[in-house]
Amino acid sequence: MADTPHNASIRSFRNSSEDFLAEALGGFVAAHPDAEWHEAGFIGRSSSVVTDSGGPAVAVISGGGSGHEPMHAGFIGAGMLAAACPGHMFTSPNAVQVTEATRWADQGAGVLHVVKNYTGDVMNFQVARQSLPDVETRTVVVADDVATESEPGSDGPGRRGTGATILVEKVAGAAAARGDSLDAVADLATSVAENSRSMAAALAAGHLPTSGRDTFDLPDGEMEVGVGIHGERGVSRESLTDANSLCAKLLDGVAGSLGLAAGDDVVCLVNGLGGTTNLELHLVFGQVLRELAERGIRVRRSMVGSFVTSVNMAGVSLTLTRATDEIVSLLDAPTDAPAWPRVLGGEAEFAPARIEFADELPAANDRKGGSENVWLSDFVERVQGAVDDLTELDRLAGDGDFGANMHAAFGDIDLPLHGSDSVVLGALSHRMLVRAGGTSGAVFGTLFRELGQASQSLTDAVGSGLSATAFATGLENAVSAVMALGGAEEGDNTLVDALAPAARAAREAASADHGFDEVLTASYDAAREGALATRELVAKKGRASYLGDASKGVPDPGAIVVAWLFGGSGRTADFTE
Repeated sequence: MADTPHNASIRSFRNSSEDFLAEALGGFVAAHPDAEWHEAGFIGRSSSVVTDSGGPAVAVISGGGSGHEPMHAGFIGAGMLAAACPGHMFTSPNAVQVTEATRWADQGAGVLHVVKNYTGDVMNFQVARQSLPDVETRTVVVADDVATESEPGSDGPGRRGTGATILVEKVAGAAAARGDSLDAVADLATSVAENSRSMAAALAAGHLPTSGRDTFDLPDGEMEVGVGIHGERGVSRESLTDANSLCAKLLDGVAGSLGLAAGDDVVCLVNGLGGTTNLELHLVFGQVLRELAERGIRVRRSMVGSFVTSVNMAGVSLTLTRATDEIVSLLDAPTDAPAWPRVLGGEAEFAPARIEFADELPAANDRKGGSENVWLSDFVERVQGAVDDLTELDRLAGDGDFGANMHAAFGDIDLPLHGSDSVVLGALSHRMLVRAGGTSGAVFGTLFRELGQASQSLTDAVGSGLSATAFATGLENAVSAVMALGGAEEGDNTLVDALAPAARAAREAASADHGFDEVLTASYDAAREGALATRELVAKKGRASYLGDASKGVPDPGAIVVAWLFGGSGRTADFTE
């Protein structure tokens, strides 16, 4: 990419830093269903700014530095903003932009400015109002960030304007659409702003497309609490903690500043700062919901997603707003703004601590009636101890989910396992099929199923364990079933490269009347050689096959786990060094 700063690591799609914002805004306007660019420096609705009944409406406009998308331009549309003024990256719009947007937006019913509490924003919107004596204007300043809350009477800048801004914009836009006067719209917007608080934390800084640099440096194992949406560091740097503890900290700050108590109703916004996945945001929301329920606070409406970002900061913010019936109805009112959710979360009083997946067969370790199953206990122990290493191997040659799938199936099993081979193998099969999912779940579930079924029909008459013959038969059946399932053959760089030679070795050892332990040893030796060979193969099946030659040099993690079924140390280094 062009225009790379000295010693910078560019992680953004761009052509040049000078053209980045102009080109990005051009693409945004082209994609927006109700927006057009005005050369005076603002984005306005292409449709009329009117009430639901067709009369002139109060125009609600806002603006701020770029880098917070979809705020503000994503909230342009009927029932929300009439226009938005984008500034440079993390820089307020200038007074001329705001002046021209205000003059354009006025339909004769007046204009409401929604302004975040940052010095540049407040100053430029004020200058714009002073330049428009012929336009009736009102303003609401959003100051919701408790991380920068000042003591009463102090001369500090006070709370910054963050996540609550979009709630203010939505309530104001809905009130304007139903025909409220400018004063009534401003009063409602002010009430929402004054009854909202937010707080944020981040695990990694944002990366600026215009400079190619992170907004701050954060060592591993630490997090920033109280970050701002302009890429600012937090007000405290703390050791990384779990989500439950972090949510409690954010909630204490937000609820404490609002003075929330049992019996209060709120709107809850869990907002991503640009680099946080929806899965993480919903985990945080579930925890916040449970904390609020414990405090006797009811959530009337909720939003979960990335709405007010700090470019791509890996962070989350929590916003709570006191809810009234009118506020809820205005939040529910329709809008054409593309970034506003089509449906908000409804009333919720609690969230389950976790979703339990069906597991009809009890875990193998629940079958305490039988004796200890040594060889399968050893296998599970090897896998449990190597989850991170298996994940890394899969990351290098696949999609990085293999270790996580193994952990999902086996991570919570207490060792040693008890029970016959058929019972334990059946439970392991079920766990792989139900808990692991993906290719690994289907393939290993099939492998354990075939071994378990063979053990039921061909066990030694004197015991409950697999006989050498039953073991060899089960492996052969597993090879056939796995190959039929995914179409993989030997040489395709999959676990078949370990499983097929193991099956041949097991049959040969069983035919020579070797005992079960000797068959396991022979199977391990053959499987290990097959797994080692995958380092030089190009994957032809599975997600590693999408990488072509890039998958060479890395042993297939599935083949390693197959080898561990028969023996080995549980060290992936045995297959990589």
